[in-house]
Amino acid sequence: MQFKHPEILWALFLLVIPILIHLFQLRRFTKTPFTNVAMLQKVVSESRKSNSLKKWLLLFTRLLLLAAIIIAFAQPFTSAVSALKEKETVIYLDDSFSMQANTNGISLLEKAVQDLLKNIDGETAFSLYTNEKTFTNVQKADIQNALLSLSYSFKQLNLNEIGLKATSLFSQNKGSIKNLIVISDFQERLAASNTALDSVLTTHFVPMRPREIQNISIDSVFLEEGLNEQATLQVFLSGGKENEVLPISLYNDDELIAKTGATFRASGDAEVEFTIPLNEVLNGKLSIIDNALGYDNQFFFNINSNKKIKVLAISESDNDYLNRLFRGNEYDFQKYPLNQLDYSNLTEQNVVILDDLGTIPTSLQNILRTFKDDGGTLIIVPSINSDISSYNTFLSTVSSTQFTEKISSNAELTTITFDHPLYRDVFEQRVTNFQYPSVKEHFRIRSTLPIALSMEGGDSFLTGENGLFIFTAPLALENSNFINSPLIVPTFYNMAQSSLQLPKPYQTLGSVSTVDIAVQIDTDDILKVSKENHGFIPLQQSFPNRVRLTFDQNPVVDGIYSILKNEQPLENISFNYPRTESLLKYLDIGTLENINTMESIPALFEYLETENNITAYWKWFVILALLLALLEVIIQKIVT
Repeated sequence: MQFKHPEILWALFLLVIPILIHLFQLRRFTKTPFTNVAMLQKVVSESRKSNSLKKWLLLFTRLLLLAAIIIAFAQPFTSAVSALKEKETVIYLDDSFSMQANTNGISLLEKAVQDLLKNIDGETAFSLYTNEKTFTNVQKADIQNALLSLSYSFKQLNLNEIGLKATSLFSQNKGSIKNLIVISDFQERLAASNTALDSVLTTHFVPMRPREIQNISIDSVFLEEGLNEQATLQVFLSGGKENEVLPISLYNDDELIAKTGATFRASGDAEVEFTIPLNEVLNGKLSIIDNALGYDNQFFFNINSNKKIKVLAISESDNDYLNRLFRGNEYDFQKYPLNQLDYSNLTEQNVVILDDLGTIPTSLQNILRTFKDDGGTLIIVPSINSDISSYNTFLSTVSSTQFTEKISSNAELTTITFDHPLYRDVFEQRVTNFQYPSVKEHFRIRSTLPIALSMEGGDSFLTGENGLFIFTAPLALENSNFINSPLIVPTFYNMAQSSLQLPKPYQTLGSVSTVDIAVQIDTDDILKVSKENHGFIPLQQSFPNRVRLTFDQNPVVDGIYSILKNEQPLENISFNYPRTESLLKYLDIGTLENINTMESIPALFEYLETENNITAYWKWFVILALLLALLEVIIQKIVT
């Protein structure tokens, strides 16, 4: 038993006073009876014994009465140890798209909000955060409207991030109990490499689960150019049951232009194809109807008017491999020998290739330096008889790169840097049995640029990034068979594509993406991105013949956006939510340590209330005091 005011218990020493008074009254005196009253001595003796018993009973009654009153004022109680400590509460409420799943006719997020508002004490101060929002040191009334209007987010914190965020919201008081309440559906992807939460926190998990765990999603699209001015749009779906057929519609803006059915395989995925006109502007939207998650039932993409990458080759070689590489609708390719080159034409290009030049004239060096500084991509393929000094003079002004010596011995290409931007998305897996090309002569190079391809012995064959790529060997057939290797196509294709980041059919929200818009703007002009009532200004960098837009934090809503110059649309760009929430696979919470799992929010708050309960006993001692006072009156009246 504990006491709210234990200092009052010192008053129990006052019980000594009635004891002393009683002992004083019981002092014995020697009496000598007269002869004529001797006969009454026996009667007096019996009366004296009865009076003594009454005094003893009154003494004990009054002692108990006084003790009961003192203890009642000290306010005795019993409780758990945690009930007496200061408590802090931080709540993580998962508002990710997977919380759209239904349970009993409402979404998991709506159910969680309703249960929180019903069970949390209106006078309790707490902090609450979601995947994007934070409410610090608030009461229920402060955030009730914000919770009821809470929208879903495509972002999702993992368990480590949840723990770190919660720790930042708790105080530094080491003596308080820090209750972290995590309300989520706990998808598997919440688990990070190390999911152990801080043992200082008292963590309570409340898993929210839907009745049915099935969700069909439009995952991605792929556009494949075909013949006869037609293209094939491949659409990939997942989450269906075997042989289940689901209608899928294709819209151009708001106009329905095609509709078909997706039949799911045993693996749960499906693929459908639409035939669409090639090189025609299309603001596409794919749509399905699914009763589970709603965010992944539509998919936006767009096809803009074709923008060609301008490639200019300055070549002294008779080989036509560049003509074969840069043919087709994607490129505007030109090739000139050095003595026929119009220097003024360089500033309009996206890619310039120096192929098999014996020397780089100083006048050309100056123009190429400006071209590179303005964001152009430069590809250098030396001649075996190159004037290395002129190359080094130029390279020293655009990068820390120098050719050192010529090596006249056969060497094979043995290493592909798969993490290099040129090859990052080329190979499905890291091949080891590739038929690598070889060279007869090459130059050794000293450079700070990353190596993309290297030869046996570690010498670089292709070095570069960010608009500058340098081969160390001529690509003429008499020196190398590289132009007959499958590697040459992705190598030159990705080098050229890096010069002009043309918009893809769609972008994914939450991922950093870069898009080049082929437009010239004045110094004070900016490009805007807009959709209906939602608009923003992206990070942008201007070059002489294009503007590079970088998307990171914006936009936050999926859809088709227009890129505007002076409020006039240039082209469109599509954004979709990431599909990471679509696969409804849930974490086994039982494998985690240092957590308390509750089946529902009401059960959690009932448990927390039980932990905080204090049982007070002062009323019982008041009642006891009243009973003792009544007992004293009875003793006074009855005992004689």
